[in-house]
Amino acid sequence: MKLNRINNTFRNMTSGLVNKVVTLLLPFLIRTTLIKTVGMEYAGLNSLFSSILQVLNLTELGFSSAVVFSMYKPIAQNNTKQINALLAFYRKIYRTIGFIVLIIGILLLPILPKMVNGGYPKGINIYVLYVVYLINTVISYFLFAYKSAILNAHQRVDIASNILTITQGAMNIVQILVLLVFKNYYCYIIWMPVFTIINNLLTAHFTNKMFPQYHCEGKIDNEQLLDMKYKVGGLMVNKICLTTRNTFDSIFISAFLGLTVSAIYGNYYYIMTAVTGIVSVISSSMLAGIGNSIQTDSVEKNYNDLKKFNFLYMWLSGWCTICMLCLMQPFMIIWMGKENLFPFGVVILFCLYFYILKMGDMRSLYSEAAGLWWQNRYRAILESLANLILNFVMVKIWGIYGIISATLITLLLINFVGGSGIVFKYYFKNKKLTEFLKDHLFYFVITVGNAILTLYVINKIEISGIVGLFIKGVVCMVIPNIVYSIFYLTRKELKHYFQWLYEKLF
Repeated sequence: MKLNRINNTFRNMTSGLVNKVVTLLLPFLIRTTLIKTVGMEYAGLNSLFSSILQVLNLTELGFSSAVVFSMYKPIAQNNTKQINALLAFYRKIYRTIGFIVLIIGILLLPILPKMVNGGYPKGINIYVLYVVYLINTVISYFLFAYKSAILNAHQRVDIASNILTITQGAMNIVQILVLLVFKNYYCYIIWMPVFTIINNLLTAHFTNKMFPQYHCEGKIDNEQLLDMKYKVGGLMVNKICLTTRNTFDSIFISAFLGLTVSAIYGNYYYIMTAVTGIVSVISSSMLAGIGNSIQTDSVEKNYNDLKKFNFLYMWLSGWCTICMLCLMQPFMIIWMGKENLFPFGVVILFCLYFYILKMGDMRSLYSEAAGLWWQNRYRAILESLANLILNFVMVKIWGIYGIISATLITLLLINFVGGSGIVFKYYFKNKKLTEFLKDHLFYFVITVGNAILTLYVINKIEISGIVGLFIKGVVCMVIPNIVYSIFYLTRKELKHYFQWLYEKLF
């Protein structure tokens, strides 16, 4: 079965964008309400607990991605029996993982106070709070989280996105009301496991309704089990790498710089991840379609698609980078006040962090869709170790600058360059890695020049407050895209895109 990749992608993108608006706007209001009602240190605790439990989720080892990948081929072949066996295997593994996460989480209870530099708010029991977060994490493993693999493999992420939009939106509204009325952190967090249960039940219901032919029955054969072990092994290493990058930063900041600095960092990081989440809706919506394309189309066709997708994606990512550079600090002044700001140098580092992260997104899609996790294992181990060592060393020397700089170094040199080399060696095999890297260098140089020009114009605007932010936003809408249009007008990728669009419309 060949999926309707274009329709599914646009459907996933639409629902994903709606989901991001709801699940980013409402948590933004929650974070604001949390800081204003109970204090900045509680936001720091929120970031710390979330980071610890993301580390615990490493126990999942990437089984979900391995199972989804393994479903691409049987879906293309309409092999329902094999999909059912994979689903049964997935359910069994997830329940085992749930017990492991619960046990490890409980064992961490005695060392919780040591993870907070300078203490935590008086009158709060961090053990109780942590246990609620832990329960919220393990619930999905015991319920129906495995059902989402069916939706992902069929490129119907829109269903899961719509359910999450409703459940998380409702939870966030309840949490805001509770904070405003009771100003109590316990009342705030207790709703998380409640709505996690509701989300799992709704996902199971709609998956069963859309795909009634799939049930947890049968066993996967030994050959497929061996292949799964290799993929999970590679996924485990890659997931450790991702976790050390995204969560250990918060733990290091909390341990070395304190909860207040961790909370301020969390505010900036929240803005960056909000933009990242919106842009990543595009890439995540394409994953199953690319997986299906790898099974049904030629390598050369997929390489040409990569160049076309990457060109458009980096235009969008570059524009978002420029907007963050020009608007993040003015927004933070309105949101949190001048007393809770980092220097502008930190803003520049966050913008570089975002752009370099996005540089690898399209390449990562093809790497994941081709199942190259095992081939990436050494690259991921090296990135993880380098990131941890640099974090430990550089936080002592440069503080918050050191934390972000450590991530930038490993992200660019090991993740992007090294990861690109692997996907071109094992999948594309066309010796065009240099061409791919040159394209990115060109996009980066244009984006840097574009950013300097736009920032120069923005700095001439002396109007502050919400009106000033709006005017600067309009400038960021116009100038960067004019500059990109001038420099990209002759790019063949743009011509291919317009040709493709014309064929689809007419």
